[in-house]
Amino acid sequence: MSAVLELRGLTRRFGSLTALDDLSFNVSAGEVVGFLGPNGAGKTTSMRAVLGLTDLDAGEVRWAGRRVDHTSRRRFGYMPEERGLYPGMKVGEQLEYLGRLHGLTPRDARAAVVDWLERLGVAERVDDKVEALSHGNQQRVQLAAALVHGPEVLMLDEPLAGLDPTGIDDIGAILVQEAREGRCVLFSSHQLDQVEDLCESVVIIDHGRLVASGRVDDLATSGPRRLVVRIEGDLDGAWARRLSGVQVSETRRGEVRLILDQGTDSDLVLDAARRVGHLSEFRFARRRMSEVFREALS
Repeated sequence: MSAVLELRGLTRRFGSLTALDDLSFNVSAGEVVGFLGPNGAGKTTSMRAVLGLTDLDAGEVRWAGRRVDHTSRRRFGYMPEERGLYPGMKVGEQLEYLGRLHGLTPRDARAAVVDWLERLGVAERVDDKVEALSHGNQQRVQLAAALVHGPEVLMLDEPLAGLDPTGIDDIGAILVQEAREGRCVLFSSHQLDQVEDLCESVVIIDHGRLVASGRVDDLATSGPRRLVVRIEGDLDGAWARRLSGVQVSETRRGEVRLILDQGTDSDLVLDAARRVGHLSEFRFARRRMSEVFREALS
């Protein structure tokens, strides 16, 4: 059985604000798990609690069956949303320093730095200062800092923020590969399309509480039937809003997504759509992660 990161009953209060409210969930090694929630939901506080960077009022964190302590946390890698690197320090020197802080020998740290900078496409920036890098290259170096010591648990706070499509693909590929090699990978993101593409499972929290979790495929196929309808010239799906037993969940670039009540006949919806205009698309669909997210928070 693969190792599991367990968050059990995490509770953290800041005065009258409850940032974490009896939060519990597991993350298994060998899979990429998306950690979702609106701003202020408690995602960063949860990650900081796992790392011992914020105190808990109640609860505990366990890894591979044991309570997490200072020694086990040396095997964790963390990429904060805010820059955690020294801007005036050279990239290679900084990464080697961080590797040695986690227990690597000087030789192993240098080898790891070379390897990760090559894999992340920034090997030529090894002697540059962090402050001289573009946002995307700073993200790549920040990820290298989380990975340089070969962690067993990898936690990333908004690693895809501000990246161009190439950067998203490159970093996404690294996360998937790390999971395939047996790491436990948890990352937060507001980019739900990328979460759906990269993750096997997701955890969704709101106001410090767990509101939904499960495998992406299971969440996408659960719940009521869904239709995608596209009618030439129709942009808002007003025709569908007049139908009984039908809810318009989303309209985007002429695509209207519908949720059908139990017992609603899809053929009646098809007939209504045909009366509006030329029908170019009509199909049953999975829930998008954006729909899963919105419905979990409703």
